[in-house]
Parts: sequence; C-alpha cells; structure tokens
Amino acid sequence: MRKEESRFVSNCVFEGIISIRALIDGARLGTTDRKIERVLYDPERYADARKRPELMWLKKTGERLGFEVAECRREEIDELATGSSHGGLLAIAGERTFGAPDPVPGGFYMLLEGIEDPYNFGYALRSIYAAGANGVVMTPRNWMSAAGVVCRASAGASELMPLSVAEPEEAVRIFRERGYKIVCADLREAVCAFDADLSRPLLVIVGGERRGISRALLELADLRVLLPYGREFSASLSAASAASIIAYEVLRQNR
Repeated sequence: MRKEESRFVSNCVFEGIISIRALIDGARLGTTDRKIERVLYDPERYADARKRPELMWLKKTGERLGFEVAECRREEIDELATGSSHGGLLAIAGERTFGAPDPVPGGFYMLLEGIEDPYNFGYALRSIYAAGANGVVMTPRNWMSAAGVVCRASAGASELMPLSVAEPEEAVRIFRERGYKIVCADLREAVCAFDADLSRPLLVIVGGERRGISRALLELADLRVLLPYGREFSASLSAASAASIIAYEVLRQNR
C-alpha cells in the first residue's frame, strides 16, 4: 500500500496552518469536539523572523487549550504527513463525534453519498461551506476517518462545517418531518437545476459519479434536478463539481 493510501485508513494528522486554525476555530464555534493533542513544528522553517508571530500565537493558544507545541525534525514531519504542503507544521488530534441531523428552521443542507475518495469529499465540503449551507449529512461509511486529508482538501471547511451522520432514508425522514423539500441530483425524470425551485428549507442529495443515488432514495425525493452541459459530453461531472454547482444555485435563488 502506498504511503498516501495508507493514510486514508485512519488519519488525524492535520497539516499546515490553515488546517490547524480550522481545528481551533471549529472548537471555538462548537462545530467540532476534536481536541488537539500536540502541534509539531520544524525549527529550521520557523527560524525565519516572519514565522515567529505564528509560532508565538500557536504556543499561547496551546497554553490556553491544553496542547503541547514542540520542535520536530523535518524528516519526522515528512514521515507523518500525507502531502508535502505542510509548511513544517503538523497537529496530532483526537477523534470527532458526529450526531444525528438536527436541521435548523429554513435551512439548506446537503447529503453526500458514495464519493470515491477523501480529496473529492474535501473539495465538495469546501464549496458547500463557501456557498453558505447550514450543514452536510454523511452516511455511516464516510471519509472523515481520513480527517486530516479531508481538512487539507477542504481548506479547513470540514472542521468548520456542522457535520452529521445518518442512513440516507433516515435523514430524509428527519428532514421531511421538519418541513424540508428533498431534492436529488439525477438524470432520470429530472428538471434543469437552473429552472427548478430550490427555495429553502432544502435537503439536496448528491451521489458519487460511479454509483449515483440508490433507486430507493430517488423514489423518496420531492424533486430531481440535473445539470445541463454546454456541449455533447458522455461523461458525468464529479460529485464534488455537481455539489458545488448546485450549492451555488441554491445560494443564487435564496439571496
């Protein structure tokens, strides 16, 4: 197994200042209960005077929140890291707990089902968060086991976004009981997303590009939407791209 693939199994190593800030901000906002255990930094990288304010802030934050900030050789950081964009800085963190969905009145949520890798999952979360969604529902088998990879791919959004876990059919039941419209992204019996009524409250379900959304789940939808192409193209968009476009169409319609 390649190093990168092995990190997908269980990864609570968060790389770079953006990911670490997201951990700290997520705890402050109450979107995550994940605790930072320690922060490791490369003293050679942080010998630069321009890096000193960042290091001092980390040390003061560590004193306040109860985590250690310690020097670590660059070779050890490289071994712990999945990628190479860590900037000489890592955080080792604990697990995060995920509860059942608890939708707010008049909100917008997305349910992501069957995304194939943690990078695409992270890319989707980044766009959904930026578009102003209230939260994302994940299936019990999801990519947050590779939390460090997802955080880096999402530019920290995965720790700032309220996330919940439910079987898709159970999620539909919860949201429908709260008066939400259920929308599935699919090609069959669907209307163009740009012509559909995507007013809140809304739960949008996007499936992976290989398996899509199960038929049982499609039959529970109030509406199916598709994304039109500007030319003949037989392939499907990635789930991350589809989720991004639909999330921004929801933003546009609900401005």
